[in-house]
Amino acid sequence: MPPETLKLLWDIRRAAENVQQFCIGRSRADFESDLLFRSGVERQFEIIGEAMTRLRRVDENVLHKIQDYRQIIRFRNVLVHGYDVVRKETVWEIVNTSLPVLLKDVDQLLPPDPPLDSSPSTRPRP
Repeated sequence: MPPETLKLLWDIRRAAENVQQFCIGRSRADFESDLLFRSGVERQFEIIGEAMTRLRRVDENVLHKIQDYRQIIRFRNVLVHGYDVVRKETVWEIVNTSLPVLLKDVDQLLPPDPPLDSSPSTRPRP
């Protein structure tokens, strides 16, 4: 698998793990009432969706092995561009139902060890 493909998959994996970590011991009520918590979760979903958008450009065959990749990219777009229509209960449901499926799909594509360079994917800086 090309290095950039692996890097993007690891970025997706890492962001998904971050969401899970943020949610340990937290409830839907916490999510709905804590702006910082909710913002952190949503940011990680933005990273997941952006990495998938980049994956579509560099290795569409691998992207097609991830269930619901189109919906994940659309979700990222809603978080970024439709911030005023994001429903807290929908995000919480995605955390609990869709995120485990995504992690399973990505784990099946990744080798057991992360790359030596574990920084986020490189791209030109603005």
